[in-house]
Amino acid sequence: MLGFSFNSLTAFVAYVASVVGSALGLLCTSRARIVRGSARARWLVLAALSIGGTGIWVMHFIAMLGSTVDGTPLLYNVRVTVLSMILAVLVVAVGVFVVGFTEGLGWIVVGGVFTGAGVAIMHYVGMSAITMYGEIHYSAGLVVASVVIGVVAATAALWATVNIRGAGAILVAALIMGIAVNGMHHTGMAAAHVQLHSPTGALTGMSGQDLLFPLIAGIGFITMVTLSIVVLSPSEKEMAEEAALQDRITRALGSNAR
Repeated sequence: MLGFSFNSLTAFVAYVASVVGSALGLLCTSRARIVRGSARARWLVLAALSIGGTGIWVMHFIAMLGSTVDGTPLLYNVRVTVLSMILAVLVVAVGVFVVGFTEGLGWIVVGGVFTGAGVAIMHYVGMSAITMYGEIHYSAGLVVASVVIGVVAATAALWATVNIRGAGAILVAALIMGIAVNGMHHTGMAAAHVQLHSPTGALTGMSGQDLLFPLIAGIGFITMVTLSIVVLSPSEKEMAEEAALQDRITRALGSNAR
């Protein structure tokens, strides 16, 4: 049984990606809390793309670029890899929409359990995309630990989307979320061991660089667009003041109508 190698450089870059995605997602959810209806839904969609796409999926596969197994190349099935990306965004979307349109700690826990389990599923679906001259086996205890870490991380992230305000607080929360997401990934990688077998024909799939760089570049573009939207939009304080003004105008018009 052989384990996957660990590369400190790709691990660091992956952590940075998770912090950037988490921070951007928290900025989106901070604005979503202020508005209502379809405007809130749009901000939550951007939050799901940022956290699920950049904070989780990009982090996972950047880290995977530094993972090798002695004695076999590692290729990736394109469809399964793309499926893992879609799963990452969808499960985070469920979580942020749950806490975005409901109130109470109980709903945060519900969203965290669903999202955390979904993130863990994304990880192992992404691992199943690997083709090699061997089979991956998992340590059950570490798999359970990775799922627990994923659930705790997701619950903390969703709690942060509801309670964290201010640039400094968002940065601290993003740094902590990055540690949690990376902890889940590396625990899952520690659970994986490869049993090699003799090469039988050519492997199918694409190399990590050929497949993942275009996908990561695409998500990076979406991240930059989202960042531009956040920067160009009114600040959280300005949006709150505008919402309060609209409420006063509505009450005044209603009072005059009576």
